[in-house]
Amino acid sequence: MKLLVVSDTHGYNDVMYDVIAKEAPFDILIHCGDIDGEQDRLRQRISSRLLVVAGNNDYDPDLDRIKMFEFAGYTGMITHGHRYRLYSGFDPLFYLAAENHADYVFFGHTHVPVIHEEGPVTLINPGSLTYPRQHGRQPSYIVGTAEPGSRPAFQIKYV
Repeated sequence: MKLLVVSDTHGYNDVMYDVIAKEAPFDILIHCGDIDGEQDRLRQRISSRLLVVAGNNDYDPDLDRIKMFEFAGYTGMITHGHRYRLYSGFDPLFYLAAENHADYVFFGHTHVPVIHEEGPVTLINPGSLTYPRQHGRQPSYIVGTAEPGSRPAFQIKYV
């Protein structure tokens, strides 16, 4: 199983569609919010499962703030992250994961790519494809692979 994780595209979608073409095929596309109304068009353009949550710049009432899903025997949770004071640390996300029995939390908002494992929980932030904020400011995304019987592996990739 292959997962493609993106976030914070903010309506500038050319790079996202380039990444989708480059990484295809994949089984699940996760968008961690700030998709700015592109979700319907994105659904029409891909054949894989699409999971999207609302970010602080998304005003579609049909988008969930938190979405739970299963993959390769693990429980994933997606949230944008803007409600959890992420600039002060990741503790709120670890508490959220514990409350929801999640193995993986996928989030955005900070525009900084992160793969952070602590105990049984792994936090995954793909950064931003349009407004990166990490040192070097390279647009980023994450690819994950999950094989039955093995722990999923995730890798930060840069455009």
